[in-house]
Amino acid sequence: MIKVLVVDDHPIVRDGLLSMFAQDPGFEVVGEAGDGAEAVRLARVLEPDVVLMDLRMPGTDGLAATRELAGTTQVLVLTTYDNDNDVVSAIEAGATGYLLKDTPRDELVRAVRAAARGEAVLAPAAAALLMKRVRTEAASVLSPRELEVLRFVAGGATNRDVAKGLFITEATVKSHLLNIYAKLEVGDRVAAVTEAFHRGLIVPRENR
Repeated sequence: MIKVLVVDDHPIVRDGLLSMFAQDPGFEVVGEAGDGAEAVRLARVLEPDVVLMDLRMPGTDGLAATRELAGTTQVLVLTTYDNDNDVVSAIEAGATGYLLKDTPRDELVRAVRAAARGEAVLAPAAAALLMKRVRTEAASVLSPRELEVLRFVAGGATNRDVAKGLFITEATVKSHLLNIYAKLEVGDRVAAVTEAFHRGLIVPRENR
């Protein structure tokens, strides 16, 4: 049986979640809290397997509570907010997953089961935002010109081809490649392209 602690500052939301999990014999709701400080206190006493944590609450918010509980219990954020700052902040704070309150009942139940096993759980919207954030940050590693060079190289272009395509000298292309290798911490053009795909700096469709 999975022990769950429900944390939300809205009593109606807590009541709905309590009722939902009470109907499933695989779960036991061991407690409820209306703010982060109470959540931390109860979690240390009740030792739940999963804490369903709201983000925005008066006093100690969900992020602060998640930081305190990370490593001792699985925290699954359940919120109405789906911007990338909240998603990234929650994951950095140690949350096992991030779901939105409009998540269908069956999906929420599966997510709590997964979280209890220590598996990462992300709502599709949260996953898309996180991917966009990571790609944006990764792209900032290379300059616009270096990205242009890398796209040519990923398409199979030689240094001469790149030079002609960008109206620069081959020496300049080589210089850009050396900078790319250093920034991506790789040793050759094949590894650079592979790492660029891995980081989301370039995507396959750009090279068709």
